[in-house]
Amino acid sequence: MNGWLEPAAVLITAGGVVSAVAAYRMAGSVGSAVAVLVDFLVAAGLIRLAADLSWDGIWVTAAVIALRKLISAGLAAPRRGGGVPMRGAPGSEGRR
Repeated sequence: MNGWLEPAAVLITAGGVVSAVAAYRMAGSVGSAVAVLVDFLVAAGLIRLAADLSWDGIWVTAAVIALRKLISAGLAAPRRGGGVPMRGAPGSEGRR
């Protein structure tokens, strides 16, 4: 039964790369593409963990999930300054 788990994890990883490229092309945002890729990598890691229940596998999967959380938090954090205010936005009166 474990013989198909490793190829499945590789296919999920490849699907994640393709999906991340598609997300980038559709949304034009690196952040959304990275979020999609990391979600697929978490899925592949969980599949690999099912095939190899060892402490090394558990640590690697936990590290990937922690990395996903950090990346997601970084992508969701509001950006500060540097932007040009949009017309009608608070504080944009008189700017052209």
